[in-house]
Formats: sequence, structure tokens, C-alpha cells
Amino acid sequence: MIDAHQHFWSLATPGHEWPTLTEAAIHRDFGPADLIPQAHDLDLKATVLVQSQPSDTDTDWILALARRTPLVAAVVGWADLAAPSAPKRIAALAQAPKMRGLRPMLQSIEDTDWLLRSEVAPAIAAMQLHGLRFDALVQPRHLPMLARFADRWPHLPIVIDHGAKPLVAREMLDPWRAEIAALAARGAWCKLSGLRTEQADMQPVSALTPYIDHLVETFGQRLMWGSDWPVLQLSGDSYREWATTAARLAGLDGAARERLFAGAAAEFYGLSQAE
Repeated sequence: MIDAHQHFWSLATPGHEWPTLTEAAIHRDFGPADLIPQAHDLDLKATVLVQSQPSDTDTDWILALARRTPLVAAVVGWADLAAPSAPKRIAALAQAPKMRGLRPMLQSIEDTDWLLRSEVAPAIAAMQLHGLRFDALVQPRHLPMLARFADRWPHLPIVIDHGAKPLVAREMLDPWRAEIAALAARGAWCKLSGLRTEQADMQPVSALTPYIDHLVETFGQRLMWGSDWPVLQLSGDSYREWATTAARLAGLDGAARERLFAGAAAEFYGLSQAE
């Protein structure tokens, strides 16, 4: 099993913004020693460690942690893509053996079309030049924009985090359903992750069924499972519970199940090359 999306953080790291005291269940440091017991009986072979703070300091911290943590096979970091210095920073980050991608925190940027700004283009070109992937931390409002972005950069590998955070709490499928299918048709990849924390309090996990069915149908072999741990704990689920739930609701077995839980992440992030 490969976890395509998990986080570590230290509250003391300069630039740390989230979680805050409001998120009491996860307002503490999380590192490898916390994750390993969570997945002790799940045959977890590798993880993709994803940034959680919009800061260079955090990215440097998780890269250093990944270097000494064999379980972490890949890192998705952050860089200020609009900064004039972004191409130089991206070139330097790409030299790290486990660096595989970058993730601007689009969900926190008020301008839905920010990614299409001209000042961001040199950074995207640098990502493409250095073989990095793009993790899209988006909400449904971003999907039409992301389709335009994908058309503009057809050779940039894109993965949509958390199924684009559909409005599960309101049981809304449209227009998310058509808009994310349009991205799948463009060759984007997607993570089956982060959905439990989009649910309303007391909403049954079965409410995720139509969303997961749609992701399985539209992305097929380009859908990868991720825990979004420890953010997952805000839903009340454990690591194992979400893995079991995702497997049951996805309804896959054999090679298709292996693809969801390992193969897709390995291919997208080039994990066979991880050191």
C-alpha cells in the first residue's frame, strides 16, 4: 500500500499557520513515529508527504524529514509561484532526490483565477522543465479554471487533491460532477482522499457513495488513495477506518484495487525512482 497524501508538521516551525487551537484534535506536532502505529497492519510501504504550510521553511523542513525517513518516498512542497525568484527556487528544490511536486494552496487564495495570472507562468514553466508534478488543492469553484490551466499546460502532470472537495455536506453533485469529469477527460489524475472531513456532523459515511462512484468511473486507473492523515482525525476516523471505508465504497478488487491503493501513486510520482 502507498499513501498518496499525508502530512507531518511541527508547530514550532517558523511560518506555521495551521492547525490552530480551533482544531484541537490535531493541534500538536505530527511525525513518522505518530504515523507508523496508525498503519501497522495495513502493509504500508511508502507515503507521499505533502506540504501543509505556505512557506519555504516548511518545505525545507519536510524535505529534511523525508531524507531521514525511509517510509517517505516522495515530497510535494510549496513555493511562491508568483515570485520573480520562483524559477530559481524550483530548480534548487528539484535537486532533492525525493522532491516530486509542488502545491500552491489555491483553496486559500480568494482569486479563483490566480493560477492563470501571467506572473505565475515562469514558475509553471520551471516545474515542467524540471519534471515536477502539480498538486491541485482546489474547491469546486476552481474546476473550470483548472480545465483552462490544463489546456494551457498539457504536458504538466496534474493531480486533483481530495476530489476537489465536493460539497458533500450539502449533498450537491452538480456542477462538480461534470466539471471534474472534464478534467479527467483532459488526462488529469485525482486523489481519493480528504472526503470524510468534507462531511457534515453525523452525516453517514454512505453519503460519499455517489462521489466515490463518480471518481472511480471517470478517473479509473488515474485515481489514487490517500489518507490525508492527520487532518483525517478531524472527521473522527482513524487511518485504518478510512482505508477500509475507501476500499469498500470504491468496490474494486484484484488488480484494480492494487492500482487504487499503490500503482497509481507509484506511476504518477515516479516512486520507483525514489531514494
